[in-house]
Amino acid sequence: MDQPEAVAMTGIRTDKLAFLASDTEEAHEALERLTEIYGSVPPKQADVIVALGGDGLMLQTLHAYMGTRKPIYGMNRGSVGFLMNEYREEGLRERLQEADVTTIHPLCMEVIDQTGYSHVARAINEVSLLRQTSQAARLRISVDGRVRLEELICDGCLVATPAGSTAYNLSAHGPILPISASLLALTPISAFRPRRWRGALLPSHAKVDIEVLDPLKRPVSASADHTEIRHVAKVSIHEERSVKGLIMFDSDHSWDERILTEMFRY
Repeated sequence: MDQPEAVAMTGIRTDKLAFLASDTEEAHEALERLTEIYGSVPPKQADVIVALGGDGLMLQTLHAYMGTRKPIYGMNRGSVGFLMNEYREEGLRERLQEADVTTIHPLCMEVIDQTGYSHVARAINEVSLLRQTSQAARLRISVDGRVRLEELICDGCLVATPAGSTAYNLSAHGPILPISASLLALTPISAFRPRRWRGALLPSHAKVDIEVLDPLKRPVSASADHTEIRHVAKVSIHEERSVKGLIMFDSDHSWDERILTEMFRY
């Protein structure tokens, strides 16, 4: 089975760097300093794209350059930085040459809304469904065409990738997944019935269909990372294996090490 790769790319070309910054003073100051030291080219011409900000900027950059085979290296200039490396100005090219590069695949969310219109979006972290009103959502969940949960009454549910398992999924008490695991986490959000259902681990090749029961009385929205569709009737989710993104981490602080640290945090 094809699994996400986590390999060292010693000798990667670092002649041309593109620096991108989030809309904060701290990130823009870093952009100016690093551009002065290393120069900067447009992302399409770059060997490596360096994102300066937090996890939000990293997600935006991964979405923008998904499928281009441009490796993306983040340095933390934001409030959240699980996907980011430590910010240091010196020795950047050497760090890039020694970095580990992980190949990730996004989720594809296909939505049919209450008018019958179809929407498609990608998610690197998770696809989530949430109730839109005070009424709890009623959902029917199928995996690979077979109904597995006839009715889930809840605030919502989500399907998370290993990359997203430490984000919203973890806040909803879902499992943390190693980045190399060929798994998806299916996690309920404030389940009311069945109250003891804690979700499921699914193979990454599984297709998840979630049908909204009683959508007029109990409307539900669906989000793929930052893309939200409201008043949905049905959502289908699968991993898009044909599309790849490349994310870089310092070799002495790899993604696997970050995951293990998070697992033993208390």
